[in-house]
Amino acid sequence: MHVQIVLFDGFDPLDAIAPYEVLYAGGSASGGAVTVELVSAEGPREVVSGTGGLVLRATGALDLERADMLVVPGASGRVGEPGEVPDEGVSAGEASAGEWKQDEFIPVLLGRALTTGLPALLKQAMEDPGITVATVCGGSLVLAMAGLLEGRHATTHHLGLDMLDATGAHAVRARVVDDGDLITGAGVTSGLDLGLYLLEREVGPRIAHTVEELFAHERRGTVWRPRGPAPTAL
Repeated sequence: MHVQIVLFDGFDPLDAIAPYEVLYAGGSASGGAVTVELVSAEGPREVVSGTGGLVLRATGALDLERADMLVVPGASGRVGEPGEVPDEGVSAGEASAGEWKQDEFIPVLLGRALTTGLPALLKQAMEDPGITVATVCGGSLVLAMAGLLEGRHATTHHLGLDMLDATGAHAVRARVVDDGDLITGAGVTSGLDLGLYLLEREVGPRIAHTVEELFAHERRGTVWRPRGPAPTAL
C-alpha cells in the first residue's frame, strides 16, 4: 500500500507528521507492506505550514497512478471570533518561506487551497474505487468545501462539525469515522489514531499494535462505522 500525504500552503504540521511517522513505522514493521511519502499537487517543492513558518519538503507530485491512499491534512491558523473579518494577506501563489503570512484564518487557508489544482485531483481520487482518501482534522473540510462529501459520513475538529453539515455531509462526533473509501479523523492529535487505525485496517492489528507500543500511545476515542441498527433515542 502506497500512501501519499498531501501538503498545501498553510497545512497543519502535526496533521501530516503524525500519520507519516505511524505509517512509516508500520512499513518497517510489516517488511515494506506500507510506503509513505509527502507530496503536493504542484510536485516537489518546499511547502510552508501555517505554524510559525515551518517548512516541509514535498518530495513528489500527487500521483493517482501510484497512490493507493491519500491523506489530506487540515490547516493551522486562527479560528477567529464571531464577526471578525478574515484578511486574505499573501496569496498561495505568492507565498514562500520568507513571506508567508502567519496567523491567518483557517477558512482562508482552506479556501486558498481550493484555488489550486488540488480539488480536481481529490475529485478524481474520490471517484476512483482503487483509492482510499483519509483526512485529519480540517482535511475533511477541504473535501467538503470542494463539494466532495455530500451524503458521506465524516468527522473533523469539533469547531468545524457545523460546516461539515452545511456542505451536505453527515457530521459524526467520533475520533475516527470509517465510511468505506473515506476515512476521517477528528482534532489535530487524531492523526496518530487515524494512522494506527489505517495500519490495523490495511495490514492487520498485530502491526498496528507493534507501532502503538513503539510510540507509547494508546489509541483514543471511537472508530465509527455506518453499520448495525440505528440507535433509539436515550
